[in-house]
Amino acid sequence: MRAMIGMAAALVLAGCAAEQGVDLDRDGALMFQQNCAACHGLDGRGEGSFGRNLIEAPPDLSRIAARNGGVFPLDQVMSAIDGYHRDPSFSAAMPEFGAGDMGPMVTVPGPDGLGTPVPLRLLELGRYIETIQRP
Repeated sequence: MRAMIGMAAALVLAGCAAEQGVDLDRDGALMFQQNCAACHGLDGRGEGSFGRNLIEAPPDLSRIAARNGGVFPLDQVMSAIDGYHRDPSFSAAMPEFGAGDMGPMVTVPGPDGLGTPVPLRLLELGRYIETIQRP
């Protein structure tokens, strides 16, 4: 059931993005390269050139789903990127991207059928990180 809801949400998101001339995969990958790869590495495994200089190594973003029982927690990931909600283990080196321009708002359908407004660039980045997951 959860997978079906996720697939439906992805189709709706793709439709909304297409209407706005947005390529979620391409734009999310570019945003990751520009804003995240220096610390997390191009593959998201936490081995970026700047990240090696940090006191605490950046986490491996390619294993988020594996650490979460095989489910990618998109809402939680977007919340952490945005800076809205982070657990105490987050490094102060991680910027709060929500403080900047994250683009226009798009509506993301939830499992209850209600929509949640989310900044487009935040959604693109979260969806891209979902694509780099590995077992």
